[in-house]
Amino acid sequence: MTDQNIDILIKLPEVCRQAGFGKSAIYAMIKAGTFPEPIKLGYGSRWSQQEVQAWVRELRLRRVAA
Repeated sequence: MTDQNIDILIKLPEVCRQAGFGKSAIYAMIKAGTFPEPIKLGYGSRWSQQEVQAWVRELRLRRVAA
């Protein structure tokens, strides 16, 4: 198994770092349906790192295609 097959759950500060947006922008994009939704864990929320990275890759692909 490679590291690419392992998905970890990350907290909001790490989501912001990887996506390059602040928390308000992240939540606004979630509300708009343009950013991956968090996984609720009762006491907080976490995001799939693979989903966040896929979202970033998609932005890059759109930039290249434009």
